[in-house]
Amino acid sequence: MLHPLGTLALAALVQVAPPPQAAPAPPASPAPRAAPASQAAPSRSLAVEDYYRLKSVGQPRISPDGRWVAYTVSTPVEETNGNVVESWLVAADGRSAPLRLLRDGADVAEPRWGADGRLRVRQGSDTWVVDPTRPGDPPTAETSPGPEGIPSPDGRWLAVVRDVAGTTLGAPQRTGADGSPASDFRRRHDERFRGHDLDWYPFLQDGQPFPIANPRARATAEIFLLPADGSGEARQLTRLGLRASNLRWSPDGRTLLFTADESVLDEVDYARTDLFTVTTDGALTRLTDDGHVYSNPDFSPDGRWISYVRSFGLDMIIEGKLDHGGPQDLYVRPAAGGEAVNLTAAWDLDPGSVTWAPDGRTLHVTAGIGGGAHLFRVPVAGGAVEQVTRGERRLNSIDFDAAVRRMAFTVGELDRPAEVWVADMDGKNERRLTDVHADFLAGLSLGATPSRSVRWSSYDGTPVEGFLLFPHGYDPQGGPYPLVIMNHGGPHSASGYGFDFKNQLFAAHGYFVLLPNFRSSTGYGDAFKWATWGSWGTKDGEDVLSGVDHLAREFPIHLARVGTTGHSYGGILTNWLITRYPDRFAAAVSGAGESNWTSNFGLSDIARTKETEFFGRPWEPRAREIMIRQSAFLNSEGVRTPTLFVHGEVDYRVPLSGALQLYTSMKKQRVPTRLLIYGGQPHGIRGHWNVVHRMIHELDWWETWLKPTPAGNAGGREDR
Repeated sequence: MLHPLGTLALAALVQVAPPPQAAPAPPASPAPRAAPASQAAPSRSLAVEDYYRLKSVGQPRISPDGRWVAYTVSTPVEETNGNVVESWLVAADGRSAPLRLLRDGADVAEPRWGADGRLRVRQGSDTWVVDPTRPGDPPTAETSPGPEGIPSPDGRWLAVVRDVAGTTLGAPQRTGADGSPASDFRRRHDERFRGHDLDWYPFLQDGQPFPIANPRARATAEIFLLPADGSGEARQLTRLGLRASNLRWSPDGRTLLFTADESVLDEVDYARTDLFTVTTDGALTRLTDDGHVYSNPDFSPDGRWISYVRSFGLDMIIEGKLDHGGPQDLYVRPAAGGEAVNLTAAWDLDPGSVTWAPDGRTLHVTAGIGGGAHLFRVPVAGGAVEQVTRGERRLNSIDFDAAVRRMAFTVGELDRPAEVWVADMDGKNERRLTDVHADFLAGLSLGATPSRSVRWSSYDGTPVEGFLLFPHGYDPQGGPYPLVIMNHGGPHSASGYGFDFKNQLFAAHGYFVLLPNFRSSTGYGDAFKWATWGSWGTKDGEDVLSGVDHLAREFPIHLARVGTTGHSYGGILTNWLITRYPDRFAAAVSGAGESNWTSNFGLSDIARTKETEFFGRPWEPRAREIMIRQSAFLNSEGVRTPTLFVHGEVDYRVPLSGALQLYTSMKKQRVPTRLLIYGGQPHGIRGHWNVVHRMIHELDWWETWLKPTPAGNAGGREDR
């Protein structure tokens, strides 16, 4: 057991735990793990009470020299509804135990490496510095950290983005009708007004108090240059009247590359960040202005090239009446000017984070591929994209050392919570550094029948992938077992390799759990991702139903005991399935699901999804027809599935009104239904108490409607 024992006190580093064993790299296509016949099965299945025993590992940060990895461990605390966050340090070669970072017996937070190779941690407002190579030395308090900013390669300058006082992003100022002073009578009534008076758009945002402040009334954010030694005043480099971001220095320290978004000047325009450069002398150059969205900009190590990711801007899609969202690709262009080159035109995945190799010949990118996430190599001179890491897993939070020779990351698997790993940049010499979850896993039957990917053909022949968790105590000759379908959100995201407590809890109570990556999912190419454009629910719904049919032919699944659930788009798809296919599902749990697209357009903070994927606004005939056709509430006659609705009270992403409308329809049709509204909660229902309460009541719903019950029990459901 590595994690609970090691402790690193900042006054002295003390190693007290045994060194971990190196874990082998997973194979490219690992076979399902089978428990040895002689090994006794663990004593129990997962229980909801285990929720507070499950820790979360995150933020792996590898030191500049690649010798150390810092990371955090978060533990939920029932009493406070919060978390205890610990910071840990481990040698990247795995030859010593992970050590917990403490100061005066208390945890520190936010571990990060400085360019000097020392580790900075926070405790309250104080920063403490630790040299991991000198464990006997006392820590030092960073009392004078110097000005904040991005240092130039030669160390002479710091670049910083600052709000400029007295400037705004062009918001119009409200004036009276005739500009004359208000009368005392009017002033008294204005002072008595209790409510909101707004004339801007957008006026709401999920997770923020209503209404949000006028976005156009924000101060502009310009780039300033400061001497790194603190010897002079800051000098303003840009006067764009926008908000600069994503600053990157050229290797010669003479130029800054950055992005800014001109759409902020018009309240109905959608974001479309462009590329700019500015020299230390203040010479500004705009590099792009074509309606695309530019992100992840950087210079090559020799400064000859600029790299970036480009995707379609929403206004391009809307104005062009496109039936797709366009590709997302990685480009390079000469820094001195010239034609851009698309390096991933023949690669049908979406590049994520981008990192240059030191020799400037290769770019490393992350991408989702099916239900996994991996590292890829892209040759700058052109050629095929090469996958570096493999296996049925997701590599998350990848961090590189200064020389881009080693990387640290966490690994997501279906049946095991994430741990910290390291590897060389070619994917070799992989090693698992932590065993944080040993206590949690001890005595549990997780993975007794390993979860696995499953594949089938939809009704029109389209290949579809999903992921299947098996019920506790699964017997291929037993059953039949009930099935819960867990539909992912998005819709442009994907289920896959990663531990999910709720899915495991349902499996522990005797349910198959299917996570389908229906059409609209990412990681399967652009045609698959955009296949539901104009018809949310139709083709993806068929993918779900065909998956149920496929599983019933392969496994002992009770087709009269199938439930569907999900949150956000998963709730939207659930609402579609139960209203369009009333005889296919014995129960449903709809989390944060919409049921009426015409009202959603004006009440949600993402009208953009309707203007693009529904081809317009509700007052436009084509869009209106699509919205009515695809709305569960407006097509809910004959719904029969007992349904639990779960929603946040102040959800502005998928407003509560959608759940209320479908709930009312079901009540009027005498369908068993229930509505759980979490007070003060936005789209993502937060807080451990809410999460556990929700799991308890969702499980109760399955147990009521998907499990056999004695005849005459009105609370249960008979076999059909």
